[in-house]
Amino acid sequence: MSLRTKRVVVIGGTSGIGFAVAELALNEHAKVTVASSNPANVEGAVKRLAEGASGVTMDVTNEDSIAAAFEQLGHIDHLVFTAGDWKARRGPVVDMDLESARANFTVRFWGALAVVKRGHSSIAPGGSITLTDGMIAHRPSKGSALSTAMAGAVEHLTRGLAVELAPIRVNAVCPGLIRTGVWEGIPEERRAEQFERMTKRQPLPRVGEPNEAAEAYLYLMRAGYTTGQVLHVDGGGSVV
Repeated sequence: MSLRTKRVVVIGGTSGIGFAVAELALNEHAKVTVASSNPANVEGAVKRLAEGASGVTMDVTNEDSIAAAFEQLGHIDHLVFTAGDWKARRGPVVDMDLESARANFTVRFWGALAVVKRGHSSIAPGGSITLTDGMIAHRPSKGSALSTAMAGAVEHLTRGLAVELAPIRVNAVCPGLIRTGVWEGIPEERRAEQFERMTKRQPLPRVGEPNEAAEAYLYLMRAGYTTGQVLHVDGGGSVV
C-alpha cells in the first residue's frame, strides 16, 4: 500500500521517534502533519522537515484542544501517536503516592484514548491508527510496576480498539532502547556506559536509532491486512 498523497498525522512528531516517522513518511511522498502541545516545537519541526509538512497544536490532555485540532485537520488517512511526557515514576509500590502515580497514565494512555475518541471519525476507509508503548511492558524491573502497567495497558487498548473500530486498522509499536533526546540529560560518557550495559545481552548489542523504530510505523501504515498487533523494535531484547 503506497503512502503517496496520503495524509499522515503524527502526534508527538516534533522530536524523537515521532519526528523520524514524519521524515520517513515525507520521503514516501505522504502529506504529513506533526502535532504537539508546544506551538514553538511545532513551528521548529515543520521548518526542519521537508516540503509537504505542516503542523498543528494539540494538547492531548485537553479534549477540547484535541477536538479543535481534528476539526482543523479534516480528512486524514493515518494517525500515529508517539507522545509521551517522560515522567515515569519509579519506586516500590509500598512507598507510592497513588494520587501522583495516576499522572503516569495522563499522556501515554488517557491521551492516546482521547485522541482516538476524537480522531477516528476523521480517518478514511483503509486508514490506520498506530499507538506506542515500550518494552517495559514485557521486561519489568524492580520499581517499575507502574510503568509496566501503563505500557501493558496501551497494548490491550490496541487490541480492543482493533475490534471496536474495524475496518480502521489499529496497531502499536513497542520500541526498546532508542537513542532519542530523552537521554541527552545524561553526560555522554555515562550515557555510553549505560547503553552498553543495557544492550550487551541483546542479539543486536547496540542502541537503536529513531529512524529504525520509525520503519515499524511505516510498515503498519502500509500493511492493509494487519490489525490488533504489537510490533517489537528492540534489537531482539525480548527473546533473550
